[in-house]
Amino acid sequence: MKNRQEIQIGKPLGAGPILVTGAAGFIGFHLARKLLDCGCSVIGVDNLNDYYDVSLKLSRLAVLESHDRFLFRKLDITDREPLFELFCRQEFTVVLHMAAQAGVRYSLANPHAYAESNVQGFLNILEGCRMVGIRHLVFASSSSVYGANGRIPFSVHDNVDHPVSLYAATKKTNELMAHAYASLYALPCSGLRLFTVYGPWGRPDMAIFSFTKNILEARPIEVYNNGKMIRDFTYIDDIVEMILRIAKRVPMGDSNWQAEQPDPASSFAPYRIYNLGHGGPVDLMYLIETLEKYLCKKAVVHFLPLQPGDVIGTHADMKDTEREIGHTPRTSVDEGIKHFVQWYKAYHDRVKSPAGVASGIEIPPAVD
Repeated sequence: MKNRQEIQIGKPLGAGPILVTGAAGFIGFHLARKLLDCGCSVIGVDNLNDYYDVSLKLSRLAVLESHDRFLFRKLDITDREPLFELFCRQEFTVVLHMAAQAGVRYSLANPHAYAESNVQGFLNILEGCRMVGIRHLVFASSSSVYGANGRIPFSVHDNVDHPVSLYAATKKTNELMAHAYASLYALPCSGLRLFTVYGPWGRPDMAIFSFTKNILEARPIEVYNNGKMIRDFTYIDDIVEMILRIAKRVPMGDSNWQAEQPDPASSFAPYRIYNLGHGGPVDLMYLIETLEKYLCKKAVVHFLPLQPGDVIGTHADMKDTEREIGHTPRTSVDEGIKHFVQWYKAYHDRVKSPAGVASGIEIPPAVD
């Protein structure tokens, strides 16, 4: 049974622009840039909060604003009225919602930030989409929703009712809220369970970025659970490719869905959940060794116990995603780390130059 409808992401998409929330963030920036390169018009929103270095966000925005089809609005998704005004003024067809309060450990000390941005903010996005009849809402969830699930690899068909952090709980809440709107208002929603995304222009609070910074500065890196962790590190180019392929596939209700044996991955409503990972997790110590190889410098490792809210391992079952979108992530951790290190060195060399920062000139990912 056909339960997906194809739309075209590209210039022929329609008169209206594509909305990318969190456009100054890591994934939102890369999505917006790719859409612009494909000929789309993009409106990006971001509140430019100081969760991490705002200058990095401004540098990303400078790249996007070099395109004449990009329009930026500094806007907090928790601020309902200006957000609704934006929805009503523009004729969005697709919304790519990447804005959120990120970070597992930060949620332990700042829980209200997560309830406000990830729950109230997401409700405002859903309401905006409902009011104007958005054709497809694609929203970022997280692999963190798998929580205490011990069955590896993590499958979208698994139950995810045991989160171990508030961040994960808010992302699970997003999935439930999206399903309710899909059911009540026939709003097509696709949720993306993202697995440890990394690459050029990445977030400074993520391990690969912070490890690189500390190794180069000869400072210790903090490695939790004594290094006995695995992660499904997924390169940003693969993530962007998968998201845009999913954006083209508007979910429709599955007539084979059974209420007596409900499948968490699909629904009678126009709703779908996807794993977005590499599908090949690596040991954290191997990651550190790879960084050492491309930085040409040994790490000073400070081993620590497992932190509250952390999980020991993540591994995405990618069979469903690969079958539906026809794409298999290709970038190995070795190749991805090499490109990240090259970008990091180039970016921070430029940051040292005031003229370079002010110019907003793009520092592209290094390639062979």
